[in-house]
Amino acid sequence: MITIDFNERGTHGLCEFLYISIKKQILDGTLKADEKLPSKRSLAEHLGISVITVQNAYSQLISEGYLYSIEKKGFFVTDISIESPFLKNRADAPAESRTRITPSPQNEAAPDARTYFTDFTSNATSVEKFPFSLWAHLMRKVLNSSDEKLLQRISVHGAFELRCAVAEYLLEFRNMDVRPEQIVIGSGTENLYAMIVQLLGREKLYAVENPGYRKAANVFKINGAECIPVEIDGQGINPALLEKAKADVVHVSPSHHFPTGIVMPVRRRLELLEWAQKKNGRFIIEDDYDSEFRFNGKPLQTLQSYDKNGRVIYINTFSKTLSPSFRISYMVLPPELTDAFNRTLGFYSCSVSAFEQYTLSAFIRGGFYGKHLIRMKNYYRTLRNDLIGALQKSRLSHISHITEQEAGLHFLLSVQSLKTKTELNGLLENAGIKIAMLSDFYYEGKKEQKDGEHTFVVNYSGIKKERISETIARLEAVFLT
Repeated sequence: MITIDFNERGTHGLCEFLYISIKKQILDGTLKADEKLPSKRSLAEHLGISVITVQNAYSQLISEGYLYSIEKKGFFVTDISIESPFLKNRADAPAESRTRITPSPQNEAAPDARTYFTDFTSNATSVEKFPFSLWAHLMRKVLNSSDEKLLQRISVHGAFELRCAVAEYLLEFRNMDVRPEQIVIGSGTENLYAMIVQLLGREKLYAVENPGYRKAANVFKINGAECIPVEIDGQGINPALLEKAKADVVHVSPSHHFPTGIVMPVRRRLELLEWAQKKNGRFIIEDDYDSEFRFNGKPLQTLQSYDKNGRVIYINTFSKTLSPSFRISYMVLPPELTDAFNRTLGFYSCSVSAFEQYTLSAFIRGGFYGKHLIRMKNYYRTLRNDLIGALQKSRLSHISHITEQEAGLHFLLSVQSLKTKTELNGLLENAGIKIAMLSDFYYEGKKEQKDGEHTFVVNYSGIKKERISETIARLEAVFLT
């Protein structure tokens, strides 16, 4: 039976301390691989806590890959030892057969000027949800300060005040202990990707997830770097295939993969770090894509938090939480790369307006950003539940199924239909529905669907709640007539 002294929990809540304690016992070997854990009820009775506390701790450990469950048998410890045979048997594609990525109009859709009734590809935020009044107040306060720093050149790293605010936010909400000197502010992730290529070198081979976020590959390539897609499996990108491909740098989204929604378990994360540590000059770009919007349990631990050897470059953006038009992103460099960054790119000026940076700093440090995240998380949870509930109650329910991880702002909808992809695209467009298929995010041609099944990537962040019913009706007309 697991024994935990809750007198040592300090400021941690019961659930959080239970989660931390069990994770520690797994990492230090006290709890062995495949060892069965007590049932939720028996552990709750043993520790004198509620069953829901144990349930939430177990759920978080399962989400991160420390535990796995078997129906009607119980909870078991995952084998996270990277020396185990699990590492073997995986690279089945020879390096010479790899596909190089060339940016083309097909790789990135041109702007679409048409107006759709419902757009499941948009990242737009509801106008009612942006804190316009508060933002205007803070910006006026910044401008009224008449501080001469507002008119001075800002270093390539960005305003020191904003970097301090980001560091405090990362420590509080992502448990990342980083220094402001490691942080670089940029006008969108594309700007940061370009800087990474200039920092690490164009001669390196950059790997991206397949399927994946195609814009990253386009930015790498347009900046002169060679880029290669690497297949993912049910646990994310495969380090053995990275080895086969002779990749030097890899772009991953471990907390919530786009577009599949896969959460990379801790075992695979450790394998990925092991791959990076095997050879000097290897790095991992961790895109913490919409990690703030996890609807069950707390946000997952970042890959950067596991990194002890300075191999992870962490990237995140405020575009998802505030607005796509809000072009402020940031990256956290490993300490040893910070000096190299200053030597190589220190002559640049920051690409983000000083006024916006100081306003965002005040927004974060005043506690407004944390409150805004809570509001948006509740809003998106309700919107997601309403949309999924409407789909499950509709006539589509008997020909479709939904795959989602209770995280992020998109899910997958697989629909049985004998219509071809071209026919469906035409019908959906005529119905005023814009939606992408999962196959659109593969690099080597179009990934074949199962016979009679089409999988769609449903990005619901920009849809209007009052249009859900009519949207479902239009989807029924497309698939059922």
